[in-house]
This record gives sequence, C-alpha cells and structure tokens, in this order.
Amino acid sequence: MPNTCLNIIPSVVQTFDHDDFFARRCIWVNGPVIVGAGPSGLAVGAGLKKQSVPFIILERANCIASLWQNRTYDCLKLHLPKQFCQLPNFPFPEDFPEYPTKRQFITYLESYAKHFDISPHFNETVQSAKYDETLGLWRVKTIRETSSNSNLIGDYQVEYICRWLVVATGEHAEKVVPEFEGFEEFGGHVIHVCDYKSGNRYCGKRVLVVGCGNSGMEVSLDLCSHGAEPSMAVRNSVHVLPREVMGKSTFELAVLLMKWLPLWLVDKILLILAWLILGNVEKYGLRRSSIGPLQLKNSAGKTPVLDIGALQKIRSGEIKVVPGVKRFFPGRVELVNGDDIEIDSVILATGYRSNVPSWLKENDFFSQDGIPKNPFPNGWKGKAGLYAVGFTRRGLSGAALDAVNVAHDISKSWKEDTKQKKKKKLGISTKQRRAHSQLIKFLFKL
Repeated sequence: MPNTCLNIIPSVVQTFDHDDFFARRCIWVNGPVIVGAGPSGLAVGAGLKKQSVPFIILERANCIASLWQNRTYDCLKLHLPKQFCQLPNFPFPEDFPEYPTKRQFITYLESYAKHFDISPHFNETVQSAKYDETLGLWRVKTIRETSSNSNLIGDYQVEYICRWLVVATGEHAEKVVPEFEGFEEFGGHVIHVCDYKSGNRYCGKRVLVVGCGNSGMEVSLDLCSHGAEPSMAVRNSVHVLPREVMGKSTFELAVLLMKWLPLWLVDKILLILAWLILGNVEKYGLRRSSIGPLQLKNSAGKTPVLDIGALQKIRSGEIKVVPGVKRFFPGRVELVNGDDIEIDSVILATGYRSNVPSWLKENDFFSQDGIPKNPFPNGWKGKAGLYAVGFTRRGLSGAALDAVNVAHDISKSWKEDTKQKKKKKLGISTKQRRAHSQLIKFLFKL
C-alpha cells in the first residue's frame, strides 16, 4: 500500500528498512495501524481511504475475512437481511437475495476491499501492542511469515510505531473448547464447529452437537439433510425466535418497535409472537431464559436463535434435544440427567471469544474477556489513540457504525497534525522533535 509506511527521517528508512536488518525491522506508520482484516477492519480502512489518511492493516491469516472464508460451514447464510449487514458506502448488489449466502458475502467483502483499494499485510500476527508513555506512541510487535518468493529464510519480527491503534479482531477471534471429564477417552471424531464444512462425512453417523445457539441449530439441521442422526446437547436456556414474522424480518420488526417502545415491552411482544408462530418450545427441551431476548443480548451478548427449519426437525424427532454433557466414555456420553447415549462423533458448537487480552498489553480499556468496558455506543474510543471496532455485540450493523466513528475521529486528528506541521518551517514542533529524538535513540538500541 503506497504512502503507508513512511519513516520519520530518511536515514532511519535506509538503516532499518535494509534486508540485513529484517530480523529486527522497525517501521514508522504515518497513520493508524489496524489489527484485523475482517469486515470491521475493512470498514475502518474504507473510511480512512475516503479521507486520504494513510494506514496499514495487519492480518494473521492469508486472506480477508478469515472467519468467513476458513472457519464457517458451507450452508451458512447471513442471519439478518442484507441491508443490516452492509458496510459503509458500499451496498450489496441488488440481485443478491435478502439473506446472502456465505459465498456471496465473501464476494461482497472482496469487492469492498477492491473498490476502496485496501491491501492488508497478510500472514502477519501481532504478538504485542503497547503504548509507550515516553514516546507518546504505540509499539506493535508482529511475526511476519516469509513468502515463497522472498529471499529471506524463516519468519521475522517487525515492530510498527504509530500514533493510533485500531483493534478490529472482533468477538470471534478464538474458538472456545470447554473441558469435559473423560474427553480424551471418547476415541471418536471430535471437531469444533469452526472446522465443520458440511454433513457429507456424517451420513449414518450418530453425532452429538454440543451447544444450541444459531451454529448448533444450523449444523444439526445440515446433519439431518445429509442422513446423519444428530443429538443436540442443551445445557443452558435459549431464546428461539422465528426469522420472519408475516414475511418481515423479526430483527427489522424489533428495530422498528424500539423506536417507540421500551426494550422490556419489545421483548414481551417478540416472545408472544414467537409463541404464536413456533408454539411452546420448552416441551422439546428448549428452556427459555427469564430475561428477554433483547435484554439478554445487550447484557450478556447471547444472541437469540433465529429458526430456519431446525425446530421442525426437533418436533419430528430427527434432531434429538438432550441435556448437557456430564462426562465422556469410549463411544458414548453420560448426560447431566444420568442418561447415556452412544455416539460416533462430536461437534462443539461452543462459540468463540476475543483474543485481545493475549496481545494488548497494560491497558484498562478492555475487560478480561476482551470486550471494551464501556457499553455500546461508547465502546469505540479509548485513551492515547486506541480504538475498537467490532465489539458491540450487535453484529455487522454495530461494527459499521463504530467504523464510521473511528475513521472520522482519526481523520480529524491526522489532518490537524498535518496542518500544524505545514505551518512550521522546520516541519516538526519542539514536542514532536523530542518524541522523534527519543524514537531514534530507541531504534539504535535494537
């Protein structure tokens, strides 16, 4: 990406950008560093491009939207209508269906990156990011994998120095794999849902799906369509809502109602509609939470299940709902109610978590679970040039809103800095000269 890695002083470029120094390369970024090339990172990049602000995007995978490309099942579709999932300044194609498929959404994101000329740094994993109080700058350390056409051997370290850091790794950076007693004794095929593609290999197999969120429900439905015998383990309460009410998106209806009614009343209306359309789901083992679906989403980030056909299979007995897992034995599992069932395979639909605490150092903006402490809509901006996008627990629409705010705020600061520099004959202020001097001393200590 042109004009994104501009060092402070030419001699520094020549000394620290030379091949001999790649193992300890240090780069000044004349703009923000964005960590993550998913929808959130791309949306921030697009906003900065429109304002002509330079930036770089660091992505540990070899492609954009790696969660969608590498860690989702083939039958996945967007759970919400496309108008609630599009990124800023680039609508979905008109010929796309209301609920685009996985492949269509990936195509949309690739078109988005191409339209805004966004070229992330792939295969580069952030090891740590820390704000240097002395320099007044962020130090982002990465491990960069070398490509096959490189003259370098092995991976090497890079350190980026920047004024702004945008965390766009999202809420689903790492899979959650719970510990079960006897799991190592089971002996059958076990995967997390992030590695599940389709039910082709499970025809005739007895499969235990652990988890009853949208992924657990949809994977169970897909297994049915491929001739498997799925059992879905449900430990906790879950809200199941129809995806549509009288041909209209349930989500769209909720958004409309919340403009006029309090959240608790909207929850009541949604639950009444769900009972009228879906019936009493508790008799099938799907116990509803005492907290309403929207309130539960806001407080705990637990998304209600939007039914696309799994409930019909549960009613017919093709998908068996069983209590939570107590422990595993060879070829079978004991449930919390004491029942035993024989199984061949296990699919863990046990969710994901943020990985921010593992690499963002000495920072109190994020909680221990890697989510900004300030709730939506105030969780996008921290201190000292730190920003967060994609942690709203409101899907792509929340990420798009945060991305607009972040890009606008950084653009404003960047332009103010640029304007001040142009006004000074020497190019940098006394404060900046001091910071640059400290930076140069730091570089030569490497």
